[in-house]
Amino acid sequence: MAIREDQASRWHDSARFYRVYRGSQAVAAFYLDMHARPGKGSGAWMDDARQRWLRPGGRLQLPVAHLVCNFAPPVGDQPALLTHDDVITLFHEFGHGLHHMLTRVDELAVAGIAGVEWDAAELPSQFMENFCWEWDVLKRLTRHVATGQALPRELFDRMHAARNFQNGLRMLRHCEMSIFDMRVHLEADQAARAQALADEVNAEVSLVPAAPFLRYPHTFTHLFDGGYAAGYYGYAWAEVLSADAYSAFEEAGVFDPATGQRWREEVLEVGGSRPAMESFVAFRGREPRLDALLRHQGLA
Repeated sequence: MAIREDQASRWHDSARFYRVYRGSQAVAAFYLDMHARPGKGSGAWMDDARQRWLRPGGRLQLPVAHLVCNFAPPVGDQPALLTHDDVITLFHEFGHGLHHMLTRVDELAVAGIAGVEWDAAELPSQFMENFCWEWDVLKRLTRHVATGQALPRELFDRMHAARNFQNGLRMLRHCEMSIFDMRVHLEADQAARAQALADEVNAEVSLVPAAPFLRYPHTFTHLFDGGYAAGYYGYAWAEVLSADAYSAFEEAGVFDPATGQRWREEVLEVGGSRPAMESFVAFRGREPRLDALLRHQGLA
């Protein structure tokens, strides 16, 4: 696979356009809009501008993606600099992009990210985040803006040691919000008492009582404006899937070509053409286990 910058109509001069090639054959394209600017929507996301589709008449429409972030832009002669969190965000969104762009499915409804179960949609994105914690990856990617030196190994080790700080509490918080989501959507009349329900779930799950002013249901846009209604648990489930999938690379080697090819063929290329669990089993050789997630988060 190769990625090459190309020319196309753009909505802003800082956006870039790239084509993805398999050998000499173009298979997809994407726009990359990296930097924050006045009037631009906040956050980071991948969206499909066009899906792969074998059109009536036999013409193959290739997928095109938008990869949008809000990193600090260049200032004067100073180039744009990325924090480690920025790199994780970029890898995450590019994981979604790969899922969309590398599909070989020609049916519009199940090509790429289309038709993938909501609780598996975050698998390719969260899977890609793991590479941001690999020394063999970061030493190739990082450069000091003044010296050109790669990230020092000592600093990487300190970052890695701090990675799992309070991970247990973070997981409990995710469980709390996921339980609230399921109950408010599946139990009759709970929507009329959303805050009271949130307080009940907090008392059941959390080690720390919620402050009275913390009224997160009012701004929980993932549920009420983001498509994750009764599906917020999918983020946690995708962490199970992504950690277990990535452990195959840990076993074979982070840059193992055979494992990478199997991941591409059994997960990325098939899109929503079969159940996500079948794709996972085809890649991993078994159903997912919790062990890798607990190990990655320092909980086992």
